[in-house]
Amino acid sequence: MCGRYELHSHPAAIALAFGLAQTPELAPRYNIAPMQQVPVVRTGAHGARELALVRWGLVPRWARDPSIGAKMINARGETLREKPAFRTAYRRHRCLVPADGFYEWMALPGGGKQPMHIAMADGRPFAFAGLTERWLGPDGEPLDTCTIVTTGANALLAPVHDRMPVIVASDDYARWLDPGVDDPADLVAPAPADRMSVRPVSTRVNNVRHDDPSLIVAVDAAPPESPDVRPAAATPGEADAGAPPSKRSRQSALF
Repeated sequence: MCGRYELHSHPAAIALAFGLAQTPELAPRYNIAPMQQVPVVRTGAHGARELALVRWGLVPRWARDPSIGAKMINARGETLREKPAFRTAYRRHRCLVPADGFYEWMALPGGGKQPMHIAMADGRPFAFAGLTERWLGPDGEPLDTCTIVTTGANALLAPVHDRMPVIVASDDYARWLDPGVDDPADLVAPAPADRMSVRPVSTRVNNVRHDDPSLIVAVDAAPPESPDVRPAAATPGEADAGAPPSKRSRQSALF
């Protein structure tokens, strides 16, 4: 699954990596959580790539209440063609979600969880496979949302979690974004383990209020029985904003 990630590359580097005609105005973010506005790269009306800000947590067009998006932060790659919430977006509204890394929480033998930062070994920005959708409110006001596609974990991440976000190789960006390609199912697969890195990071990432470069700095893994590895208590609303994985967030990966 993917419930928290970060994007800190310079906007010019992001524009170059994703073939954008204009450099986006983006500030570094180190603790991006569900239900927040996030940048995605999609195919625009005239066929060129564009960067747009959308809310993380997909709201299907047929939904009565946009709050359903909190349960749809991830979409299982194995069932994209079948699930009513995702099948139209998969065929027609695929996007790329730029990132520099993402977080997963590894269960420790003595209890608690150690946050881990996962990135590409070369340190370059990369892209999650994403889907977008536009929901219209009762007043006709549009709400653009997205979800991140997941798959089974590769050998590097399997000890941390059994699932991981689908990472689209740069050579495949055009095909994933092409609405003329109906079913790029071969791209929904784990990224090669030897191209990725994983390291333990501070438990400060547990709290969505923390958003600074120290969150991605490697630390010594906390001892199994250390109280520091327990997720920080969430204030009202934080659980849906991307608190460390709970029963709720695990359920979100089932859609």
